[in-house]
Amino acid sequence: MKRIGLISDTHGTFDDKLRYFLKDVDEIWHAGDIGSIELSDDINAFKPLTAVYGNCDGYPTRLLHHEYQYFVCEGVSVIMTHIGGYPRRYSPLGRQLIEKYRPQLFISGHSHILKVMNDPDHRLLHINPGAAGCYGFHTVRTAVRFTLDNGQIRDMEIGEWEREPNDHEGRM
Repeated sequence: MKRIGLISDTHGTFDDKLRYFLKDVDEIWHAGDIGSIELSDDINAFKPLTAVYGNCDGYPTRLLHHEYQYFVCEGVSVIMTHIGGYPRRYSPLGRQLIEKYRPQLFISGHSHILKVMNDPDHRLLHINPGAAGCYGFHTVRTAVRFTLDNGQIRDMEIGEWEREPNDHEGRM
């Protein structure tokens, strides 16, 4: 059994609100637009990190993290990529990865919009954790945590935080 913290679109922000929400997870998965290698290292020092790069991540981050990850955790097959779309509106890469790997869990970021959706056509659960950072159009920051246990995804929780007035655009 593993407790997973799922974030995306931090764009350089990993503050006390996120640390508190993620303090009891075993691993953190990041669906891209991390912000920097330094932030990636900071998250990894806090909890073991599995991440993909996003469209706003620079070359050093792209050297460290891949465009997508396929792995199995606690009996659950997982695909994670930044720009993957969602059920019935997958990106070309998302569709290709789903058809190739047939995951139980498909994770993407990019939209800054939290989505948790079953996809009956591909028999998978799609999660986009929204945006955990302070850069972008979103007014609410979000993150997700859940448990993987013997092939099951359960105990899902959503964290939400209003963006503070001093949170500023362009923070990366």
